[in-house]
Formats: sequence, C-alpha cells, structure tokens
Amino acid sequence: MARTWAGALALGWAAVGAAPVEVRVTAAGGKALDNAVVFLEPLDGKSARAAAAAPPAEIAQVDKRFVPDVTVVPVGTAVSFPNRDTVRHHVYSFSPVKRFEIKLYVGTPANPVVFDQPGIAVLGCNIHDTMAAWVVVVDTPWYGRTGAGGRLLLPSVPAGRYRLRAWHATMPVGSTPIERPLRVETAQLAVAVELAEAAP
Repeated sequence: MARTWAGALALGWAAVGAAPVEVRVTAAGGKALDNAVVFLEPLDGKSARAAAAAPPAEIAQVDKRFVPDVTVVPVGTAVSFPNRDTVRHHVYSFSPVKRFEIKLYVGTPANPVVFDQPGIAVLGCNIHDTMAAWVVVVDTPWYGRTGAGGRLLLPSVPAGRYRLRAWHATMPVGSTPIERPLRVETAQLAVAVELAEAAP
C-alpha cells in the first residue's frame, strides 16, 4: 500500500464525517498506472496543512539509481540523500520548487534538504546522467502513490469539496498534475482517472 498519513490525520475531521476514497489511475487505453501520485486539495476553506510535523523521508542512491525514483511528501518535509554506492554522487535539482546541490559525497550528508513549497522537483546526478528522480511536494495530508493495478485507497477523507490531482513520471517533461473536481460525502467513493499522456 502506498505511503499515506490520511487515516491518522483525518481523525481531527471526524466531526464532519469522512469516507474512504479509492482512486484508480490508468494511461490511455485503460492500462493501469502503478506509482502514480494522487492527492486531494480541499476547496471548502479547510486548512490543508498537516497538524503535526511531516516525518522525514529518504531517497537513497543504490546501483547508480535513486531509490525510490518517485517520492511524494507534504510541504516542510526534510529529505535525506544517503549514498549507498561505492562511487561518489553529486545530487542536484534546478527545479523552481527546490534548487539545491549536494556536491560529490559518500555516506549520508549531515543536513537533509527541506522541501518547503508545493510542486514537482526533478533530481539528477551531475556525475551519472542516467540517474533521475522526482519529488512531488503537496500542500495536503490526503495523498499517496498507486500500487498494483493503479489503485490507491485514502481511507478516511473528510466530507467536502476537493480538487483531485494526479501525475505520473512518464508524462512529458514539465507536465503539471491533471485535475478534476471531487465531492466526498459519507459513503465510499470510487474514482477513475486517466492520464492520457503517461506511458504504461
């Protein structure tokens, strides 16, 4: 199951009612998309921010790859970049969301990188051009990545109006998440989303 805090963070909204939301993401033609990022942005004036500090995250370098290659985190998350290879890496992002460089290093840098604004940061290695990864920074506690069959379950989403947004790493460079309106009530909701520009 994709990482999400939705169940824990939604407890504070219990008074207004909540329901599970299951999202299935496909490419054109109906092929399921694993590892798609899905998140819900509230439109009813609720604060989207998590009440507690975001737990830290990690993106390692293993066999000259970023692991994981797609990470979704809420605003304010500190991400560490341990190098578990036998060669040095030079990790960077030139994306407006977060610009940083961790110059040639081994082991784990002392200071993590804090992703403090929403958007998508593309990561690379200045030594190994084939290495790429993405950090999707969201301003909501209702988020996750699809697993097998292109499915994600957000177990307890407060009733209300939302903007559902979805994105996949195989979409063309510079693509922003697609969006559609969503209304959550008190019964389980199943939603299908097609990312026509993504590759299965």
